[in-house]
Amino acid sequence: MIRLAHVCIESADLDATERFYALLGLSQQFDFQNLQGEPIGYYLRFDNNSFVEVVRVAEVKSEGRVMHFAIETDDIDGLRERLIAGGYAPSEKTLGADQTWVVTCRDPSGIFIELQQYSEDSMQFRGGTCLINYTP
Repeated sequence: MIRLAHVCIESADLDATERFYALLGLSQQFDFQNLQGEPIGYYLRFDNNSFVEVVRVAEVKSEGRVMHFAIETDDIDGLRERLIAGGYAPSEKTLGADQTWVVTCRDPSGIFIELQQYSEDSMQFRGGTCLINYTP
């Protein structure tokens, strides 16, 4: 295995979704159209050839959406400021139990996104057991 290829999400507003992800630095790689020439979605590209696939739906389902996904950045403060300037309400930056800096937000379809900036001590690099206060 090499890397995550893509995550597919639903959107009732393709333009709003593209504007949101553009603030995070993603750009459209290609789009989908139906046989009538109507836009039905697109792939948004990360720098490492991983993608978010966005598919237009009449109404975003309350179930079956992605629980969350995380986007790595090397400038979490700058990314947070771009979201605020774009009219979104990201969380404050916090240091997670895994020793990774985190800012959270929701995209226009309500999908929960973690923006992460790894620290020198991030468990993603050193492994181990991360203790968290969570009960399913």
